[in-house]
Amino acid sequence: MDLGAFSVSLAVDDLAASRAFYERLGFEAFGGDPDQGWLMLRNGSHVIGLFRGMFERNLLTFNPGWDQSASEVDPFTDVRELQRRLREAGVEFVSEVDEGGSGPGSFVVVDPDGNPVLVDQHR
Repeated sequence: MDLGAFSVSLAVDDLAASRAFYERLGFEAFGGDPDQGWLMLRNGSHVIGLFRGMFERNLLTFNPGWDQSASEVDPFTDVRELQRRLREAGVEFVSEVDEGGSGPGSFVVVDPDGNPVLVDQHR
């Protein structure tokens, strides 16, 4: 099951301070909008998102339909199909995507240690 591009989404208090810290580690901003409280940073194929006021906790994030550069890939497994497969495997959901829809959508599951996993399709 291909979940798409992987990143870690960090809930931050100070976007500028977090950006400066990760830039010192070699990350470079490649997307986002600081005025809206979020930035995407990359170091090689490693991607982190910085989000101020959007999430309560850090998240593991997968983006179906994208590669690590946030470029579209085809074919890809739609988020609704991923949700159906996980449901059949016995996974419980915190939030779900409408399986009757199409296009962008997301769902959240939580691992046994309480870590949220967001599957977020943008296309």
